[in-house]
Amino acid sequence: MSETTPASGAADAATEPFRYSAALAAEIESRWQDIWEKEGTFHAPNPAGDLADPAAADVAARPHSFIMDMFPYPSGAGLHVGHPLGYIATDVFARYQRMNGFNVLHTLGYDSFGLPAEQYAVQTGTHPRVSTEANIANMRQQLRRLGLGHDPRRSIATIDPEYYRWTQWIFLQIFNSWYDEQAHRARPIAELVTEFEGGTREVPGGRDWAALSGAEREEVLGEYRLAYAKEVPVNWCPGLGTVLSNEEVTADGRSERGNFPVFKSNLRQWMMRITAYSDRLISDLDLLDWPEAIKLQQRNWIGRSEGARVDFAVGERKITVFTTRPDTLFGATYMVLAPEHDLVDTIVPASWPEGTPESWTGGAATPAEAVTAYRAAAAAKSDVERQVEAKVKTGVFTGAHAVNPVSGEPVPVFIADYVLMGYGTGAIMAVPAHDHRDFAFARAFELPMRCVVAPTDGRAEDPSGWDDAFDTYDSVIVNSAHTEGTEDGVSLNGLSVTDAKAAVTTWLTARGIGEGTVNYRLRDWLFSRQRYWGEPFPIVYDEDGVMHALPESMLPVEVPQVDDYSPHTYDPFDSTSTPKTPLSRNEDWVNVELDLGDGVKTYRRETNTMPNWAGSCWYELRYIDPSNREQVVDPANERYWLGPTEEKPGGGADLYVGGAEHAVLHLLYARFWHKVLHDLGHVSSVEPFHKLFNQGMITADVYRDERGFPVPAAEIEERDGQYFWQGEPVKREAGKMGKSLKNAVAPDEIADEYGADTLRLYEMSMGPLDVSRPWDTRAVVGSYRFLQRLWRNIVSESSGELVVTDEEPDEATLRALHKAVDGIRADMAGLRFNTAVAKAIELNNYLVKRGSTPRSVAEQVVLMVAPLAPHIAEELWRRLGHGDSLAHTDYPVADPAYVVDESVTCVVQIKGKVKARLEVAPSISDAELEALALADPAVVAAIGGAEVRKVIARAPKLVNIVTG
Repeated sequence: MSETTPASGAADAATEPFRYSAALAAEIESRWQDIWEKEGTFHAPNPAGDLADPAAADVAARPHSFIMDMFPYPSGAGLHVGHPLGYIATDVFARYQRMNGFNVLHTLGYDSFGLPAEQYAVQTGTHPRVSTEANIANMRQQLRRLGLGHDPRRSIATIDPEYYRWTQWIFLQIFNSWYDEQAHRARPIAELVTEFEGGTREVPGGRDWAALSGAEREEVLGEYRLAYAKEVPVNWCPGLGTVLSNEEVTADGRSERGNFPVFKSNLRQWMMRITAYSDRLISDLDLLDWPEAIKLQQRNWIGRSEGARVDFAVGERKITVFTTRPDTLFGATYMVLAPEHDLVDTIVPASWPEGTPESWTGGAATPAEAVTAYRAAAAAKSDVERQVEAKVKTGVFTGAHAVNPVSGEPVPVFIADYVLMGYGTGAIMAVPAHDHRDFAFARAFELPMRCVVAPTDGRAEDPSGWDDAFDTYDSVIVNSAHTEGTEDGVSLNGLSVTDAKAAVTTWLTARGIGEGTVNYRLRDWLFSRQRYWGEPFPIVYDEDGVMHALPESMLPVEVPQVDDYSPHTYDPFDSTSTPKTPLSRNEDWVNVELDLGDGVKTYRRETNTMPNWAGSCWYELRYIDPSNREQVVDPANERYWLGPTEEKPGGGADLYVGGAEHAVLHLLYARFWHKVLHDLGHVSSVEPFHKLFNQGMITADVYRDERGFPVPAAEIEERDGQYFWQGEPVKREAGKMGKSLKNAVAPDEIADEYGADTLRLYEMSMGPLDVSRPWDTRAVVGSYRFLQRLWRNIVSESSGELVVTDEEPDEATLRALHKAVDGIRADMAGLRFNTAVAKAIELNNYLVKRGSTPRSVAEQVVLMVAPLAPHIAEELWRRLGHGDSLAHTDYPVADPAYVVDESVTCVVQIKGKVKARLEVAPSISDAELEALALADPAVVAAIGGAEVRKVIARAPKLVNIVTG
């Protein structure tokens, strides 16, 4: 028998028929799961609506605890033991909260739109809904076996038309809104139209609103709407036939899924104006109880920076740049535009200016040829690739010169791939003496440099001898005065960096060629995909191409049936291709007759679909009110579960547990949607998730053959420290757990061999919840044996009768019990489940050694263990004579009198060596302890007649005596 296999042979079954075995665990667990489901044990009542409980007391007055897991995707591969780690943890905490009197909302839904189901449909012809619903059913069964205390009435799936009806409704709220910079909130677009109509707000360009056509009005409103369609540079992946967000592109410029090349292309796409909320997304982080590392990632992603907008004249045109260092304007000796910048085509001359260095031309005969060739090369790189520090800087001269606005000097204008359209204005003023990338580019193209910030590291002001740029804020400005012939110039010499920034910004503003401004790294959210399996947009277009939002009565717009689910893919390297969406194949669905208030007309539906992020941006609201057909959420229910309180100033779910990999995208998008809904009065909370906790991963060894391919971990043999598969040596390495790595362990396997409670207990005891830890099947048996000892302390293995006694527990037992209660309560509240398990094991071992277990102690132990191992706890609670489930029974509370020790052991040292141990009161003072130690016979003998030079007392545990 292997050391991981429970000992439950025929002989044991004959002599110990009531032993806690895998078979008994399975029977207990299945029975209690049925009881919980039948009795609605984990149903959480709402204050209002169809989930209100008339028999319950005033729900609105009860303390609540809204606990969430990050939305899982229902994979066809099913779960491995790493997946439930967070689910078990939230269930433990939810059960603990429930036993402390909280009304606990804990459920689980499924983020079920997505590319995997679509690709499976393409391969097999199976409709994505069929395979997805089968995956959901399988995952629900696996999770049910773990005994998770979810409220099943609140579980949702994003592919349910009744769910995505409200996803589409929220999209329309965003589409029909604009951000009022003065009011610092979103407002209905109808209010903006009223202002245009009444003349209280000027129409851009000074036009008359009444004179504009429908298309022209929509064009104006498109510049304000929080959801808008626009031609923008996107990541186009011909091999997948769809556009990708920056986050779906790898560092080497390929698709995360499929590893296809990705190109930059200008395409008409739906966008979300998340940038309007940049400042609020940063400032409201202060309202949240999130890990500081996650907050920092969000702040960095948004990338707020203060600086100035500066205009450089290029003939009759101008190049606008954003810079955080306007104090260095005199040092700008060239400019760089992103290759995609619209201005490039308008400034390129027919031929190279006289004297253009050959190294600037890229070997092309004309500037136009150079620009075209370079643009093609840049389009083959992802934004990530372009931002990586390359050893060789690339770029070409456009043939145009701009004018430095402070010095009046001409500066050459280049295009280079290290400048992105997605940040600032897509153009930079290059100050090579004080910027490392600009320095490298200037060296590569032999461009001039001017030192304008006085070096403080001993180098001279002439950059020709420098090895790198000098970049500091802690210095003064030099070589920055207007030259002869420059009218009304500015001088910054001798000013600090801060003062110089203010002075030059004031000078630029007064002349209308710049102004102080704030810039953000965050870009508007690309919100459309050329896929089948996603939420359709509730948008149609009339014969003039004007878009119209569908009324609420026409929702949901359901995903139509098509003959081919696949997007139209191309040769992976065909960068000139354009998307063709799967939905466009169903012409009867695309071309539709509707009455939108002005009679029946023919319209064309939007054929892009929403990204897989859409459904997960608001699911916390649907958990609260899952069957409400009239509102996205009842205000009374939202206020109860999510509303702001003194402890939660921004509101939000009480606990949100998931992986740190969602630090930016999902969390940022969900916060944005929630804030729009708040501004429009649909929710009282400002934030969706108040407390965030990132659990670690369960890792596993990966074994690879000589080709580097993973081989089945379960078939590995270990001999003399070497590893073999089918007789051939293999290499072991640490890695993730997963089907593709052939090292996945299914939770069902562990539950079959030990029971689900053992699996729960083991995963919670493996280490701190926020730290990744390696899976070790051989160690699972330790948790199993603990549960067997717990069972034996209460139930006879031979007769099945109770073995607890009616004796009153002695003081030592009470102290052991209440210390455990006190420690476990603190651990549970702090999500330190591994140390809670350790304390429970320690107490149980104490009772084993004691020889008998008083009934009153047994009941407290069972209640303490219940959140961790709920099935065995329910069974023992029932056997101890209680008729109801313990799920809502009060969790034990420690008696302070038994938590504090009557005495502690104090060590007395002389010259660093232990000479005595004293039993003293925990409250003893330093002076009392010193006197007691010096009077102890063993200490007196050890000192002999030596002089006591010094006594260091650290009550109550240490006295250190120094003798002469």
